[in-house]
Amino acid sequence: MQITRAEVIPVELKLRQAVRMAHLPPITAITAIFVRLETRGGESAWGCSVAHPHLTGEGPEDVVRLCQECASAVPSLHPTNLEYSLSELARLVPGSPSALCAFDIAFHDLLGFISGMPLYRLLGGYRDRIQTSATIPLAPVDESVELARARARLGFRILKIKGGVNPEQDVHRVRAIHRALPGLTLRLDADGGYTVEQALDVARALKDHLEMLEQPTHPEDLQGLGQVTRHSPLPILADQSAAGPASVLELASQHIASGVSVKLATCGGFRCARQVDSIARAAHMATMVSCTIEPALLISAGLSLALSSPNVRYGDLDGHLDLVNDPSIVGFKLVDGWLVASETPGLGGRLSLG
Repeated sequence: MQITRAEVIPVELKLRQAVRMAHLPPITAITAIFVRLETRGGESAWGCSVAHPHLTGEGPEDVVRLCQECASAVPSLHPTNLEYSLSELARLVPGSPSALCAFDIAFHDLLGFISGMPLYRLLGGYRDRIQTSATIPLAPVDESVELARARARLGFRILKIKGGVNPEQDVHRVRAIHRALPGLTLRLDADGGYTVEQALDVARALKDHLEMLEQPTHPEDLQGLGQVTRHSPLPILADQSAAGPASVLELASQHIASGVSVKLATCGGFRCARQVDSIARAAHMATMVSCTIEPALLISAGLSLALSSPNVRYGDLDGHLDLVNDPSIVGFKLVDGWLVASETPGLGGRLSLG
């Protein structure tokens, strides 16, 4: 099988309402970059990434340009020589995990198609479903409770509450949501907004309410993150501090966190994310497969990774729920907060741009 053409398709996707997160301007829309690989036999494989300037430092125009450079090189690469092909593409786009992610996913989708296997089975097939959290963005206490109730009505039983601006208000918000929905599992993501002292105060105040606390301190303050991990009554997950295999190896070797969060779009796709999970697994650290605000096709890829490994303890794959014009057509199902895999070969998804 030979790839004859690669097409790059940027699409602006709008949100139903602005999303607020710590230290970022409100997000009202994102740019998704879809990639289609066409083969000599007429088959198509799909990949996807997103351009989030505040997460990876890459603007949409830069990501599209780099994807087009990759597209020019793809017909000379063999689809089943996966390691070589992705290494060549990584060399073309150094420092651009977003561009690499789109092609990494497309190559894996094609490999699944060639093998006749759904991607989650091809990568390991540990399970066929996982429970995901639903995100509650930054909001006043009453609004946070109403958003939480709305997610609960949709069947979600795990909520990830965004915080990091005001530790005292974060404690009030978590406690209010717990009072309103005592049967739900709650997580708090501070997005690096606390000092060590604030993080420990929050962890101690909420030790009976939270499953875990994500990225409490600044991403570059590994010493501070380690202090929080050693003294916290809650598991501490690194997110922005876990930028790739090298940083996760440092976290693991110094016991800086209880676990790590990995996002395909920010680390460069399956190739990098599986290295992160392997390092975490060897170090007895839990993995959470997470997401940005992203289309369902990219969520489908994250789900394939989450289902492939026994070390993935947490699922956080809800980034598609509030997009209003997502062209993704996917095979996975969302049932009462559980993401259930499709048995279609590859990602089990495609695009509808009609």
